[in-house]
Amino acid sequence: MTKLIIQIPCYNEAQTLPQVLADLPRQIEGIDCVQTLVIDDGSTDGTAEVAASLGVDHVVRHSGNRRLARAFQTGLDTSLRLGADIIVNTDGDNQYPGRYVPDLIAPILRGQADLVIANRQTSRIAHFTPLKRQLQKWGSRVVRMASGTRVPDAPSGFRAYSREAALQLCVITDYTYTLETIIQAGKKGLKIASIPIEVNPQIRESRLIRSTWGYIKQSAATVLRIYAFYEPLRTFLCLSVPFFVLGFVLLARFSYFYLVGERGIARFVQSLFIGGISTVIGLLVAMLGVLADLNASHRRLTEEVLYRLRKQELARVSGQCVTDGGVFPQHEGGAHREGESEGDEETKAPALAQED
Repeated sequence: MTKLIIQIPCYNEAQTLPQVLADLPRQIEGIDCVQTLVIDDGSTDGTAEVAASLGVDHVVRHSGNRRLARAFQTGLDTSLRLGADIIVNTDGDNQYPGRYVPDLIAPILRGQADLVIANRQTSRIAHFTPLKRQLQKWGSRVVRMASGTRVPDAPSGFRAYSREAALQLCVITDYTYTLETIIQAGKKGLKIASIPIEVNPQIRESRLIRSTWGYIKQSAATVLRIYAFYEPLRTFLCLSVPFFVLGFVLLARFSYFYLVGERGIARFVQSLFIGGISTVIGLLVAMLGVLADLNASHRRLTEEVLYRLRKQELARVSGQCVTDGGVFPQHEGGAHREGESEGDEETKAPALAQED
């Protein structure tokens, strides 16, 4: 049986969530079971209660706002524990039309991709300013270079993941998962595909992008951090090159005047001094790269152990919903609703799974 879970990270999306859910398909060719999962990231507008009243199959609540990347990772972990074969991630602001879900998962069903990312065709989005379109274009180009992939729309959050892809990906940043998971997927050799879509009209401003400059800084920091995480030796060697170049030029300058017997050679000593310091700094940065590369070998072993543990956990808790607070049995035909204790859940309505 092939099981699809559509996860929706939400932060105060009580108004738009009904539209999102109404647009999602409940039956898809090639899929035996379609379920929905809402991750309530510390909402204060009753998002979780709205989700439960609308018949969402599973609801997980964060006790406070952990930001989008953490909500996304909670969704992946929960979907795997619920036995998902394919996971689709969409936003709670009704940006992405649910009718594209069958197209999004089609490459995974055919075995042609591990990760499928919707291409919003940002040049056609009416509410995007010219500056934002260019920034989206340049940002996607940088991510393609860093990841070694050909993703045309890197910031798009409308995605489908195979079980294997979800098992191997682990978000370590807090701001956004979109760029990080592409770089991770590229470095892990996962197959990535893309499909073109059209987005719904904008209902509200993005809560993630509060300012263009802030988004650029956060995104650039994420790309640099993750790239250095997976390519430490190359990163540190690149950082050492300017120091080596400066040191070589200054030492060559001093050597030239010294060899030709230039009078007043003492006035060129600063070139010797600065050039020597620059060369030493370059060597130290390069050595840091070697040490970071050795550490990366241990990280790869850790990731392999985590991957195997996830697979074992998936086999052990198949058919159960596991949260930080414990294991909650699945109940037929309804979402989890908030309860006071596990004992209460057996006699009352199913409880909302809550993560501390």
